[in-house]
Amino acid sequence: MKRLYTLLYIILIGTLTTVSAQKLTPNEQQARRLFDEAYNTVYGPKGSQLTYAVNIIGIYKTKGTIWTLGKMSKFADEKYIAWNDNVTYYRYERKKNTVTIYSAHDDERDKYATKFKFYPDNYQYHIKDEKDGYQITLKLKQGAKGIKEIRALLDKRTHYPLSVRIKYGIFHVTIKISQFKSGGISEQIFKFPREKYKDCKYIDKR
Repeated sequence: MKRLYTLLYIILIGTLTTVSAQKLTPNEQQARRLFDEAYNTVYGPKGSQLTYAVNIIGIYKTKGTIWTLGKMSKFADEKYIAWNDNVTYYRYERKKNTVTIYSAHDDERDKYATKFKFYPDNYQYHIKDEKDGYQITLKLKQGAKGIKEIRALLDKRTHYPLSVRIKYGIFHVTIKISQFKSGGISEQIFKFPREKYKDCKYIDKR
């Protein structure tokens, strides 16, 4: 279950490695263009904020909020709050009342997550005009490693993400996205408020 939790974090925070584009069919070209547009809206230089909810009946349930601005990010849910100002990464664990500190780009902060890279060209793309929005399906190419299948539902007017459905092992997980905001994100959000957490136990792993 910890790996599933980490996988959700990866999908929502985003670990993207861009490689050269390949020849695509017209449907694949449209799907890839809209996917890239939505991805850049979430993780681009203007920044974004979104609320998400996951409910795998009887197995796992969580909800939280994510803020991004370039390479900076903040993540808050029922278990953790994490701040990354692109220099230092702070992770507060609510239950233990501890703050663990890493360098922002240290692979040790999450060995499983940082081993995963999302390579867009490792997938085949397809777009379908559904009643609720544009559904973009990414299927992992034969021989490639990664999540087997990703389905992103985009708003037809804004192209903002509405949901992401992933196939991971035997699980099909749907992440519902709401209260999406693009732009207007202050850098102050990503600064760790040390005074507020002065009574925590600190673990410095830099």
